[in-house]
Amino acid sequence: MKKGLSVIMILLMSLSVLAGCNFEKKEIYNIATASTGGTYYPIGVGMGQLWTEHYRDQNIKFNGQSSAGSVENIDLMKNGEADMSILQNLISTQAYEGSGVFEGNEYKDLRAIGMIWPNVEHFVLMNSEVDSGDISDIEGNSFSVGPQASGTEQSTMTMMEGIGLDKSNIRPEYLGYDDTISSMRDGRLDGGSLPAGVPVSAITDMLASNLSATILEVTDEQLAQINEVADAWYPYTIEAGTYPRQEEDIQTIAQPNVLVATPEMDTEFVYDLTKILYENQEFMIGVHNSAKEMKVETALEGLNTPLHAGAYKYFDEQGLDIPEKLKPIELDEEAEENE
Repeated sequence: MKKGLSVIMILLMSLSVLAGCNFEKKEIYNIATASTGGTYYPIGVGMGQLWTEHYRDQNIKFNGQSSAGSVENIDLMKNGEADMSILQNLISTQAYEGSGVFEGNEYKDLRAIGMIWPNVEHFVLMNSEVDSGDISDIEGNSFSVGPQASGTEQSTMTMMEGIGLDKSNIRPEYLGYDDTISSMRDGRLDGGSLPAGVPVSAITDMLASNLSATILEVTDEQLAQINEVADAWYPYTIEAGTYPRQEEDIQTIAQPNVLVATPEMDTEFVYDLTKILYENQEFMIGVHNSAKEMKVETALEGLNTPLHAGAYKYFDEQGLDIPEKLKPIELDEEAEENE
């Protein structure tokens, strides 16, 4: 009897060990992006694929998830529904500082991983409504400012404020990128704001389908006025040939797109994620052409949000001159603990 029990115990212990060998904790990290017609979504999905492949043996997955954009992404991170997100620099700065749309609602747990590509402003308008050819032409027209609670809406309204306009000067709609172009094609909308990395797929489709519409320019004077409201933009040229039937350069403006996380993510883990991302540019270019500007040497350009300790470690190793304002407070706290 005792011998029988011993055999059973050995078998149970063996099964337990085998189960332990086969079990591996499955972790999923969500990356909040924006609507599917822009650049955030394919870039976020691409990053997820890159990281998932790297961590395949550890059964860790990364998912790019669509959202209303930067403003909602902050809420998703606060609620634990997203671990990382892509934000407009304007929204990242305002959220961390508690200014603008986040006045009285600061988010000090926000940490930057780096600038990943410039967010280029595209104000598009039906040719029948174009006069000067710059963004002031949107006045008096039906115009999509982007989905509600999106970074597109906030940046569009900031730009409009800079040139002396607000929603009372247009007939506002709140549409995503594909819906904006579809509504213009159906004659229900005059134009819309579609900020993203170039080329924007929705605008490529717009011009390839011979929709009679134009990408409006931003003058130097308008840029200066906009930066008086929020100093987040710089001049950007959309080179001729970027879009179908585009024969001349278009002068517009851009702001950085920032990949962010929180201090809850492990330092070494984020260090690895940063290293993998910036050292696999060719893969990311295959995902979207805007990744051609995803470079280590420009990763800190325009940032106002402190770096994650893991990203700081990586960029410090790469020899970047990191401004004091981007130094994460976690490093000081860690130094104090080691004293």
